[in-house]
Amino acid sequence: MKFTLSWLKEHLETDATLDDIVEALTDLGLEVEDVMDPAASLGGFRIARILESSPHPDADRLRLCRVETFPDGPGGKAEEVQVVCGAPNARTGLVGVFAPVGTFIPGTGVDLKPGVIRGQASNGMMCSERELEISDEHDGIIDLPAEAPLGVRYIDYANLNDPMIYIKITPNRPDALGIHGIARDLAARGLGTLKPIDVTPVVGTFPSPLRPEIDPALAAKGCPIFAGRVIRGVKNGPSPKWLQQRLRAIGLRPISKLVDITNFFTFAYNRPLHVFDVAKVAGDALRIHPAQGGEEILALDGKTYALHAGMMAISDANGVESIAGIMGGEATGCTDDTTEVFVESAYWDPITVATAGRALKINSDARYRFERGVDPEFTIPGLELATRMILDLCGGEASALAVDGTVPDTTRAYRFDAAKVASLVGMDIPEATQRATLTALGFVLNGDMATAPSWRPDVLGEADLVEEVARIASLSKLEGKPMTRVTAGVPAPILTPFQMRERLARRTMASLGYHECVHYSFIDKPSAVMFGGGDDALSLQNPISSELSHMRPDLLPGLLQAAARNQARGYMDVALFELGPVFHGGEPGEQAIHATGLLVGANAARDSHGSRRAVDLFDAKADAEAVLAAIGAPARMQSDRTIPGWFHPGRAGRLTLGPKLALAVFGEVHPRVLKAYGLKGTAVAFTVFPEAVPLPRKATSTRPALALNDLQAAERDFAFVLDAQTEAMSVVNAAQGADKALIESVTVFDEFTGDRAEAQMGAGKKSLAITVRLQPQDRTLTEKDIEAVSAKIVDKVNKATGGTLRG
Repeated sequence: MKFTLSWLKEHLETDATLDDIVEALTDLGLEVEDVMDPAASLGGFRIARILESSPHPDADRLRLCRVETFPDGPGGKAEEVQVVCGAPNARTGLVGVFAPVGTFIPGTGVDLKPGVIRGQASNGMMCSERELEISDEHDGIIDLPAEAPLGVRYIDYANLNDPMIYIKITPNRPDALGIHGIARDLAARGLGTLKPIDVTPVVGTFPSPLRPEIDPALAAKGCPIFAGRVIRGVKNGPSPKWLQQRLRAIGLRPISKLVDITNFFTFAYNRPLHVFDVAKVAGDALRIHPAQGGEEILALDGKTYALHAGMMAISDANGVESIAGIMGGEATGCTDDTTEVFVESAYWDPITVATAGRALKINSDARYRFERGVDPEFTIPGLELATRMILDLCGGEASALAVDGTVPDTTRAYRFDAAKVASLVGMDIPEATQRATLTALGFVLNGDMATAPSWRPDVLGEADLVEEVARIASLSKLEGKPMTRVTAGVPAPILTPFQMRERLARRTMASLGYHECVHYSFIDKPSAVMFGGGDDALSLQNPISSELSHMRPDLLPGLLQAAARNQARGYMDVALFELGPVFHGGEPGEQAIHATGLLVGANAARDSHGSRRAVDLFDAKADAEAVLAAIGAPARMQSDRTIPGWFHPGRAGRLTLGPKLALAVFGEVHPRVLKAYGLKGTAVAFTVFPEAVPLPRKATSTRPALALNDLQAAERDFAFVLDAQTEAMSVVNAAQGADKALIESVTVFDEFTGDRAEAQMGAGKKSLAITVRLQPQDRTLTEKDIEAVSAKIVDKVNKATGGTLRG
């Protein structure tokens, strides 16, 4: 919605400055998008006189002009400059508009610079109206009366110093699509007094020869009232200058008096109108009816539209002449030769207009207003005002009104409770002030009941009354106050233990160098099947797309797809993680939270030390253990090879507490899976199950005390001869089980395999060396104690693996 400051002041008696008005509009909810001040773009153009105009010595169509300028204003010192001008009307004594060097010319988009044209210096420019973008006139430079004051800014002399304000209107405020409605809000805020609308009915001198006929199918809702009248003897043509300037200021192109008047009322009063050329209307009636479907009309925008069944149309005896509430037809449009018109003012159903406008893809000022809701009670007053303006500007004689239908009853009243402003908004506003505010906005108060005005279709309840009072009082005056606590003291933690685990897991994976991904919980069916899902219980009835048809059974498919997209763009080494739900059934409880990490490529960038290597399953295992440690998993865990099918069968494992409680899986991704996703290089992954980690028996808000031991630990190394197929973890688990209280850790530090090993130890044999750390708790270990534990370790490993101590 655009309007100028002077146009606003025709509806609002105010002394407020432009800045005050702009600030108040935004505060009232009518957000100001832009303010275009002509002084900023045209302030440098001043009135000057050509002292002498002579032919250019080297160009037939150019003239040399000595121009008298007053750069400091009318009271300043006069200066003479030479300007090369190509205008045919440039002559000695002409008073026009001068732009000095450095001025930006809106019509050409350039900054003036000193120049030399055909060997003659030119320091400025005498301007045409098109170069100032005040009209399309460019046949010559501006020619002002000889008495025009020299040195005065042209925008002040021509009354062009009128700022244009552009505000953004929310769909619930159709009343603000008219300048009068905007003025009403400002007056209620206290920035002036709203000027009343003087609606003096025009007395018709003859019956209207054209009458409206509303089809019964539309009378109840589509078009409850259609009013109009014939005005004969009008003289159409260009609008007066003040009207043209007003329309140009808001971006509209002046067309003719009759058309410009309808545009004027659209923006001034939110009352779209239409004018038919009576000489082009066939018959003596305009039918307002629903379209049958297939009717065509050449609209005023020069396009032909085919109407759909049910769209509202205005037809004469020849057919459809207007798309009701949206756009008129070219066949009955007004021209400069029009002498008899029918002025139409009607109320159209917003939903029907919006539906038709979207279907036909027509955007017009009329549709924009009707689909949001105009004031039905202003239908006839708006017609009376438009009639008066047409008679004033075009002359002629008006007929009596021709009306079909009645104004729809929009009366609705709601209980006004002054105390609700404090309870709903938190503002203390005296009841007298509240009542004065509602009255200024057009509400009628009768006791504790408030009747909403017809131009406010958005007011639909008691809370809306409170909103209006608070809006006018300014919501910016609200003071932030903390809410009263239900209980005194420090509040209890809000996050659950599992939510805390999720946060810790995210932080840990991020600190390890992983980048978090967030995917939809849906994947394509082939990926779901590959990762253990894809059945009907996990399929979506209405998927977003065919690639998002199933609930995901695992997080790894999304990470593999993200890694493939990165590699396709040249990023071969990636570290990604995601924490979110996975689904193993269609019931509400059949889901779990997983934390999955994926490493692809190498572990580091290239350097001179040769530290770069391909990632392996031990990287995944180490990161999985770091996440488990962060979320409180026990330090001692077991490992086994019970893994899902998307991991490499010989290069993956599982971390457990006991044989059944799995805490994490890790390892290389199966080559078959990598091929399916188009990934290059090695990829390892891990998945941690945060919900499987047991909660501590005693929950505390602080970390446990650091346990230090003042007794010296002892370490012993063991080398076992084993079958070549024996796994290292079997030896480690057996050694740890020899004395759980005394053995702190068991680590592998050497493995001897190959032909040389078999030559020394026999075919199919290898040697595995471990270090066992013993930490006493109550006394220092003696050599006898250490020997006893060592014997238990050898015995445990022998029973578990058949291994013997290497000699």
